Amino acid sequence: MSKPTQRMVETNGIRLNVAEQGDGPLVLLCHGFPESWYSWRHQLGALAAAGFHAVAPDMRGYGRSDRPEAVEEYTLFHLVGDMVGLLDALEAPTAIIAGHDWGAVVAWHAALLRPDRFQAVIGLSVPFRPRAKARPTSLMPRTTDSQFYQLYFQQPGIAEAELERDPRTTVRAMLYAASGDAPNTNAGGIGMVPHGGGFLQAVEAPPGLPPWLSQGDLDFYAGEFQRTGFSGGLNWYRNIDRNWELMAPFAGARIKVPALYIAGDRDLVVAFPGMDQLLANLGNFVPQLRDMLMLPGCGHWTQQERPDEVNAAMIHFLRSLREQR
Repeated sequence: MSKPTQRMVETNGIRLNVAEQGDGPLVLLCHGFPESWYSWRHQLGALAAAGFHAVAPDMRGYGRSDRPEAVEEYTLFHLVGDMVGLLDALEAPTAIIAGHDWGAVVAWHAALLRPDRFQAVIGLSVPFRPRAKARPTSLMPRTTDSQFYQLYFQQPGIAEAELERDPRTTVRAMLYAASGDAPNTNAGGIGMVPHGGGFLQAVEAPPGLPPWLSQGDLDFYAGEFQRTGFSGGLNWYRNIDRNWELMAPFAGARIKVPALYIAGDRDLVVAFPGMDQLLANLGNFVPQLRDMLMLPGCGHWTQQERPDEVNAAMIHFLRSLREQR
């Protein structure tokens, strides 16, 4: 089996580095934080072998892709616009879009806003969340001695100083702590950061690498963030309230294309407050939700922790779409 090739593509006023493999119907793969195209390394070959053209970009702010300076250039409209522009650059009228973590947010909204271009959607870890009734940061947990990690990420420079001190330690700790291999020690205060402390304080140092992560994998991620820093990825979080403002015209809109949702039952995202209700009602907001797959013992890094099961589910869903045409 050949390996994915990489190239730079002009889209939406910036350049994105894309890894791609295979020929056939286009499947876009959007990664999350703190990752890169490389988080889809197990899917590119599998999708290519199944007869698809798999394309995984370094998303805006990551890897070899452009990293605009201005915080406000990382809104959902920019990110979805990058994916629409990528289709244009690839001369593809339509695609199926898949995303994990923040990439799932992009994928869901691409399907919501441009169903003419994105004809089906696969979300990993993060489900589609309808627009909240109030500014999102106002709803995030905070106590007298701690705050939700997304609030900690809001002020430019603070999280960067901590995470960039030693990118290898940062990535290793984050990949382990949110995986299904880590002990569930923070269940009572998921994602809370102590005031005056740091994000990594509550993250347990891994005793070794989990079986799904090799030294070579860690070297790749660490090298990318050593070179780029973390500002690009953190700027996505700094647009949470701005996204809420921009999405006002789409309040109550439903995703009308076929959809698949996959998550691990040990994913911290699934344990966030209110997530049980959201998942129970996901079919109301995504009426063509074909399946919800919950992988036992799997943590947050869905497609890396359980590549075989994720590949099988994705390919089954993609083939079912082809058969219906």
